[in-house]
Amino acid sequence: MPGKNSGNKLYILTIDLEEWFHILDLESLADSANWDLFEVRIYRNAYRIIKVLQENKISATFFVLGWIAKKYPDLVKYISDQGHEIGTHSQHHLLIYKSKPELFKKDLIESIELIQSIINKEVIAFRAPGFSIKRDSLWVFKILADIGILYDSSIFPAIRGHGGISDFHFTTPFLLAVDGKIIKEFPINIFNIGKIKIPFSGGGYFRLFPFCLFKLFADNSEYIMTYFHPRDFDSSQPIIKELSILRKLKCYYGLNNSFRKFKQMLDGYNFINLTTASKLIQWGKTPVLYIDKLLNY
Repeated sequence: MPGKNSGNKLYILTIDLEEWFHILDLESLADSANWDLFEVRIYRNAYRIIKVLQENKISATFFVLGWIAKKYPDLVKYISDQGHEIGTHSQHHLLIYKSKPELFKKDLIESIELIQSIINKEVIAFRAPGFSIKRDSLWVFKILADIGILYDSSIFPAIRGHGGISDFHFTTPFLLAVDGKIIKEFPINIFNIGKIKIPFSGGGYFRLFPFCLFKLFADNSEYIMTYFHPRDFDSSQPIIKELSILRKLKCYYGLNNSFRKFKQMLDGYNFINLTTASKLIQWGKTPVLYIDKLLNY
């Protein structure tokens, strides 16, 4: 692909730093006390991503799972030292809509304090595990604002297996006003074909579509918020047998070619992290949603 596509569009690169077995909503994987029993693959997969980012001189935002930070602090510090932004992905990868406010707040504070102690920088960005915010779990934003989160990238404006708000109409950055505080929201982008909403910029969606379709969708979108996991590029990871056929398809389809497509994507677009993107956005011209209204949206 000759040249890089930029113009006035924002192409944001984010990585959810978690292990290959951090699959949501499975009984055999739910207890974090058992996670030490699984094979360690995070180093090889993370270093592979970091190397290609270095080659392309890209600073990404890594949403780090607190459990990963506690177990592999050297990896998290290395990522930060390479110039990447570090946000939190919670401590124990709990689904928001299955959690309680008190439990979620405790889990989030634990992750923030732990990550900050490792990187010696303030953690101000958050992404919910699995984008697991539904209409009845919007209370999460009051907690985020209360503990000092300034950037969020958790709203998924389409139907998905874990979370998602299918009738949410904002698919570009906007301001969320919460009890007198402001959170800058970076939702996942989708491509509309009539009334059909097509996610395409991360995870299994990225692996599903051929690169020519990704390029078509990206070139005709106002903004791109990507999201990847190290396991998205690991074709030799163990297969979790408990998964249904459909979920196996979502988790493992396209792994053989995904890293090649990832490098092709990086070659074709000018990617930046959340903080850099925030500095480029004219926030005074973006929509403002008030949490009390959003709760009834």
